[in-house]
Amino acid sequence: MVRIWGAIFLVASLWLLPAPAPAEQGKGAAGDYRHRLEPTPHGWPRLRQWCVWIEPVAAIGPAARWDQAWLKAVEAALASWGELVAISRAGSPEQAQVKLLRRRPPLQGGRASHGRAELELASVQRGGETLLEPRVRVSISPGQRAEAIQATALHELGHAFGLWGHSDQPLDAMAAVPGPTPILALTGRDRATFLWLQQQPGLGGQEGTADPGQAPCGP
Repeated sequence: MVRIWGAIFLVASLWLLPAPAPAEQGKGAAGDYRHRLEPTPHGWPRLRQWCVWIEPVAAIGPAARWDQAWLKAVEAALASWGELVAISRAGSPEQAQVKLLRRRPPLQGGRASHGRAELELASVQRGGETLLEPRVRVSISPGQRAEAIQATALHELGHAFGLWGHSDQPLDAMAAVPGPTPILALTGRDRATFLWLQQQPGLGGQEGTADPGQAPCGP
């Protein structure tokens, strides 16, 4: 059983939101930006493995060229995060903890963005226990150059996998405001921040070293 809570806890858009104020967990080391991350009221929305569903794209027809370019860019971004965390593919959106959608996010506060990640929390049954799990909807606009799509996906997937905050350095993938060149690879600061996050207690106080009862891409 999966029950999605109605409230959206965290929303982040690329090139839309300013960098958040530092959280109260203390200043991070010089090589990361952990102090700029924000947890939910129930803890850090991180997992040891994630189930991802990608919205199907056209394989033939007039739209196929652009759809396939979008998919290739998104897959490249997923591969970068896959070096740091286990990612499995879901056969249906209902099985996924992260849903990747090929669409431009709607205006938010009258402002446009190229990508957006929206987090909700779900109550799920795993191994006889009731646990909280993240459910993230990620919208990536297809109306960009391939490199820009990849950079957008890399950034928004960072949010989806738990980095709810922004770096203050423009060369990081998780920069609040990126520089003129699309960032296509995670930096050492991105990696260090993510690895720190993975050691923090998860939702409901689950320890950083394990997520009891979690099943790969299963209901």
